[in-house]
Amino acid sequence: MKKKEVKEVNETTFKTFVIEETKYKTNLTKKFESRKEWKSPDPSMVTSIIPGTVSKLFVKKDDQIIEGEKLLILDAMKMKNTITVPYSGIVKKINVEEGQTIPKGFVMLEIDIKLPDKSEK
Repeated sequence: MKKKEVKEVNETTFKTFVIEETKYKTNLTKKFESRKEWKSPDPSMVTSIIPGTVSKLFVKKDDQIIEGEKLLILDAMKMKNTITVPYSGIVKKINVEEGQTIPKGFVMLEIDIKLPDKSEK
């Protein structure tokens, strides 16, 4: 009985990427190549960082809001989390209601950001 010779052809393709001006060649796993691409967050969208239930809303559509003002309270993991506004502006859209359960990454509010005018100082 003859044994078949198995010839493995290992055609490895390397990916090149640059970190701090240094080039690296590497193999990337299928899991890494099929990952969800990272996108820079939109500062006008207030998203939930944890799943929870909206227990209280402090704003309405078209309200003028100031940085640091309370937007809503999100009950999550037996805690009441007060969500404050990161920028001054106007509430453009509210995507939640009191008592609504929301998942992680849900856009709760949309804000029309008003940057301070430098001439006002």
